[in-house]
Amino acid sequence: MISKLRFNLWQIVTGLTAALAAIPIFTILWYLPAGGLESWDHIWQNTLPPYLINTALLMVMVGILSAAIGVTSAWLVVAMDFPGRRLLSWLLILPLAAPAYIIAYIYTDFLAFSGPVQTALRSSFGLAFGEYWFPQIRSLPGAALMLSLVLYPYVYLLARTAFATQSLNQYQAARSLGAGPTQAFFRIVLPCARPAIAGGLALVLMETLADFGVAEYFAIPTFSTGIFRTWLAMGDKAAAMKLAAIMLLFVIILLWMESASRKGRVENSDGFSSVKNDRKLGLGGSILAISICSLPVIFGFLLPAAILLNYTIESGDPQGWEILSGYIFNSLSLSMIVSAIAVGLAILLVYAQRRASTSKTKAGIRIATLGYALPGALLAVGLLAPLGQFDQFLTGWAQEQLGYGGGLLLTGTSAILIYALVVRFLTVSFNSVNGGMARIPLSMDAAARSLGASPKRVVGAIHLPQLRASLAAGGALVFVDVLRELPATLILRPFNLETLATRVYRLASDERIAEASTSALLIVATGLIPVLILNQIGKGAERENS
Repeated sequence: MISKLRFNLWQIVTGLTAALAAIPIFTILWYLPAGGLESWDHIWQNTLPPYLINTALLMVMVGILSAAIGVTSAWLVVAMDFPGRRLLSWLLILPLAAPAYIIAYIYTDFLAFSGPVQTALRSSFGLAFGEYWFPQIRSLPGAALMLSLVLYPYVYLLARTAFATQSLNQYQAARSLGAGPTQAFFRIVLPCARPAIAGGLALVLMETLADFGVAEYFAIPTFSTGIFRTWLAMGDKAAAMKLAAIMLLFVIILLWMESASRKGRVENSDGFSSVKNDRKLGLGGSILAISICSLPVIFGFLLPAAILLNYTIESGDPQGWEILSGYIFNSLSLSMIVSAIAVGLAILLVYAQRRASTSKTKAGIRIATLGYALPGALLAVGLLAPLGQFDQFLTGWAQEQLGYGGGLLLTGTSAILIYALVVRFLTVSFNSVNGGMARIPLSMDAAARSLGASPKRVVGAIHLPQLRASLAAGGALVFVDVLRELPATLILRPFNLETLATRVYRLASDERIAEASTSALLIVATGLIPVLILNQIGKGAERENS
């Protein structure tokens, strides 16, 4: 009877978490048929085509660029031997620390007509305005380049692990049969690594779909900017919900792509990383390899970080440290609260999966961890509609029954923002904790219980010591993701809440890049934490599978 009660308790926990996470999805689907065909005709004639075309084109361009950079650099650092290879293997992950919207702000100012690049160009060649052509950074290809510079590490990390753990015997057999290095790569290595590359590419496309900062700053109409503008600027809730519904279709396709990418993976014990790289490059090949691997690091992290540091030293945020410390406190406290809740819920879901692994539990966990695939703008509008009505009812009840005289209880505070961010990033903490728990066999629990250890003793003496690294990694990843999140924070934050991300956005929108540099540099520096964690996780996976 007790075991059955515990079993039902785990299912209840999973069901409640899934229900809370599913509210924005169900809300958007509920509003889908509202207004009938006439409203759909209005959206199609006035707003939908540019959002649809620009979003699709942006995803295609970012996908191609990210795949090219990530796969090429991963193959070079795994299979080739050239000076600086080990250093470059982890430097290539650094661009992931810089949010795309910060990179966009920096390069727009750096490459502008009055910026240092064009000024030096005119001075060197004696050119005047209109006498030379210079690429327009604030364009669709420019946005794709900005996003690719910071998103390619998703492909790089998974491709590097796939190449390092791939069967060396197959590659050597192809070479012994007369295939050249390039032919062996495209016919043997690349097809075997396809699932991992597709998984990384799916993450890149999800981040591209969710992007708001770059598209908004470059004035490119996409679904994220369209939802934001339709909801807040135009006040058309129904149209915003319909745009969110179409955006949800993109999310479903990407989720299917990510799930399908897991199929076909194979484990090998004779991976590339288990032996010394047998192809030592000559002088020309080494220079080319170093250049290919260095350029993404230089333009995706080192140059933007140097520009930010220079701006901060020269001018920086004019507001006093007391006000700036308030932005830092808001960002850190919000990040810590969300990461603590997300890790706590992740622990509950992981134990529910371990103790009551049924189809219902698995389905509930799958729904509960859909949040990371939901763009911030979509998540925000999906929560505002139902929670706004519930908040009005709750506040009215409190005023009548308890004499409450304040404003709205939820939407006027940070509560709804915390809720949305937990839903958004619960997947990150769950994957980290679940990965750590998967390395603890159930037989170890059974052995401890057979020796008289209580469940509490098993958790304290066996699970927690082995889960410390996973819990820390999950908390750190959620912490930095919250620190960088922009669209959900802009829509759902209280009027008196300013974070580092919103401060950067507000200043950059006014073309005050130098003033935004201080907050931006703090975000980039903090972003190095999960980058180092991801690098260690990738290295650990390579060692375990090689």
